[in-house]
Amino acid sequence: MNYKVYLYVIFTFLSIYSFSALDFSKILRPNKNIEARIIIFILSFAFSYLVSNFIYDFIECSKLF
Repeated sequence: MNYKVYLYVIFTFLSIYSFSALDFSKILRPNKNIEARIIIFILSFAFSYLVSNFIYDFIECSKLF
């Protein structure tokens, strides 16, 4: 069973939830809320990709021993 897809989905939702706590609208120019949400989605997808691949590789390497 390919559980890598499940890791992607779980960590995508977790990262969106965690990045939503940050206020990117203060970093950007005023009245740029849509752009702040786009940044949240892009960062959450990148973060979930990195974490999912790390955990998947860690599990696969631990099966060798």
